[in-house]
Amino acid sequence: MVVTDAAITVEGARKKYGSKDALDGLDLTVTRGTVHGVLGPNGAGKTTLVRVLSTLLRPDAGRIEVAGHDVVTDAYAVRLRIGLLGQHAALDEELGGRQNLEMFGRLHHLGARRARARADELLARFDLTDTGRKPVSAYSGGMRRRLDLAASLITEPEVLFLDEPTTGLDPRGRAEVWDSVRSLVGGGTTVLLTTQYLEEADQLADRISVVDAGRVVADGTADELKAATGGDRVDVVLRDAGQLTAAAALLPLTGVRVDPDRRLLSAPVTDRMAALSGVVRALEEAGLEAEDVAVRRPTLDEVFLHLTDRTKEAV
Repeated sequence: MVVTDAAITVEGARKKYGSKDALDGLDLTVTRGTVHGVLGPNGAGKTTLVRVLSTLLRPDAGRIEVAGHDVVTDAYAVRLRIGLLGQHAALDEELGGRQNLEMFGRLHHLGARRARARADELLARFDLTDTGRKPVSAYSGGMRRRLDLAASLITEPEVLFLDEPTTGLDPRGRAEVWDSVRSLVGGGTTVLLTTQYLEEADQLADRISVVDAGRVVADGTADELKAATGGDRVDVVLRDAGQLTAAAALLPLTGVRVDPDRRLLSAPVTDRMAALSGVVRALEEAGLEAEDVAVRRPTLDEVFLHLTDRTKEAV
């Protein structure tokens, strides 16, 4: 089936470094005007994928198109339509924000007047106008990342690649970058986001692909991935950690996970209300005291660990 609204299409992408398969037949489709998250452990192939999509690295095999153009046979056309924000800032620390943006504009062959106008537009868009003349060395981490994001948008790209954009930022800085990304997508930009922060993918991504060993091992919305991992879970926090083993054996649950440090028992359930009442009844009958009993959806962290652990078991 041909997806006509795809901003990115990857079919059977392969890239080998020596004997290691960084990309091992990877398939991926990203819909226009969305944020598509790519999750994976270190060495899963996330950065290699971004480098291939942005024409910085030539694939060994596969059909790969970005904004309707082949990354191998029409690489120049791809470069005209993309922006890239890597893991490390590419800013001149001694220059101010406006000077940095004007410099990037001239590097992208904008005339002096257009480069100045574009710098002003982007400073206003990312709430950096008041800092335009301040040297970047005096910026906070969040401000630097927002300026770096602004620089990647100098040419108004159709597709923007964000490779772990909030690594090293504090919660405030991450929230600032998240707000900026939401604004971009609201304006029609397509974003491919690679991240190790599962909360980041949960917050931003319309769809998520989990990558491990150079392949996509799962794909869907955050809710779909959570549901596929086993639906709801029941969590029981006991007052006495010494009762965990006895409680795990008594509770009417299967697949119970024990966390002694948190005095926690956790297990997947299918009927949330029946499971909740059954657990409370079993605890009361056994005389075990709980601080908390709750039913919840699995977190994206649990989805990630479940999927990548399963991949390792299959190898």
